[in-house]
Amino acid sequence: MLDIKLIRENPGLIRKNLEKRRDKEKILWISKIKEIDASYLRIKKEVEILRHRRNVVSEEINLMQKQKQDITGKIKEIRKIPDEIKRLEEKLKSMKHEIDNYLLHLPNILDESVPYGKDDAGNVTVRKCGVAKKPKFELKAHGDIIELLEIGDFTKAAEISGAGFYYMFGKLAQLNLALMQFAIDNLVKKGFVLSIPPLMLRKEPYEGVTDLADFEKVMYKIEGEDLYLIATSEHSIATYFMNDILPEQDLPIKMVGFSPCFRKEIGSHGVDTRGLFRTHQFWKVEQFVFCNPKDSWKYHEEIQKNSEELYKKLKIPYRVVNVCTGDIGIIAAKKYDTEAWFPRQDAYKEVGSNSNCTDYQARRLNIKFTDKNGEKRFLHTLNNTAIATSRTLVAILENYQQKDGSIKIPAVLQKYCGFKTIEKPKN
Repeated sequence: MLDIKLIRENPGLIRKNLEKRRDKEKILWISKIKEIDASYLRIKKEVEILRHRRNVVSEEINLMQKQKQDITGKIKEIRKIPDEIKRLEEKLKSMKHEIDNYLLHLPNILDESVPYGKDDAGNVTVRKCGVAKKPKFELKAHGDIIELLEIGDFTKAAEISGAGFYYMFGKLAQLNLALMQFAIDNLVKKGFVLSIPPLMLRKEPYEGVTDLADFEKVMYKIEGEDLYLIATSEHSIATYFMNDILPEQDLPIKMVGFSPCFRKEIGSHGVDTRGLFRTHQFWKVEQFVFCNPKDSWKYHEEIQKNSEELYKKLKIPYRVVNVCTGDIGIIAAKKYDTEAWFPRQDAYKEVGSNSNCTDYQARRLNIKFTDKNGEKRFLHTLNNTAIATSRTLVAILENYQQKDGSIKIPAVLQKYCGFKTIEKPKN
């Protein structure tokens, strides 16, 4: 959520930001917001004048009573004032609601380092790590190899739940758990507090986290209840301090969230549509930071480094891209995507994102801290996908697949799994 002061004092900044995002519709909002806000400020002043007048008339009545003067006219005047104040306050309430509704749907102010682009084709590669190569033999689709090795079933899952669901069995299920524990252990060692958050949120706090009107398209709503299944643990963690004021000395607060995630969207855009790459449910380990605004860019780089370390240890080639204006979404001021190498697809694909949301979420959720001068200020929030297990599993199945169809287990995961390979069971 943006500060109304930005529109009052620097509407050009908002217009420039929306132009970068290619959002012509919302550019038209600026004049409308300024118009409503001008009326709001004028009426607010009227209320202040009326309250002052009420005090003045009250004093005049007291004085006139002492002097035994006729107060009939003054009584008539003062009796009208509360009704007028109430009428104007109701109008103010309605106008503020309208202004806030606009502000809730305006996107965050982009950092200057965000590249301009129409869509993900405009994302700029920051760095690469590892050698992206394809084996000499033909890789099997991960969905096929999973069923060949008898460690999962997509056909049965589709029969009972529909497309975009799966069963995991045996070593694949163990590998899924191993990935989560591996990521959690690494982040706990770095000072992150493990959090298992609620898997459902009410509408009001959810609107504080993101633009629910837009996000509802991919979310599951619980019919008959004011509850949504979470799309990521980030959303539950962000809301934990809603309406709280934190002491500056408590910052930063670093959490590593672990939860299943639920999303309506599926499909892997033309490749391996049956499988784990994009599903209705998956597990994710998430980094989340609440911090002093002066430190947020430092932590943005720090949590990115944390994510990259995991893929380095897994020995999966990856690249980092600076997400462009047309692909970044409304919440982040800047976002990095970490893209792992998928040799069967001969492409880098997103396995996680890292967003500095500046004060955008904190303002929506009303999360503040008290600085050393005693001033209450909105803090900054950051979130980063450490491991989304389903996509990382696909990356392992492609990068560690052997010619005979078996799968080697990354060395760093073997102590969590208790095995070094996944092979087809011998009948």
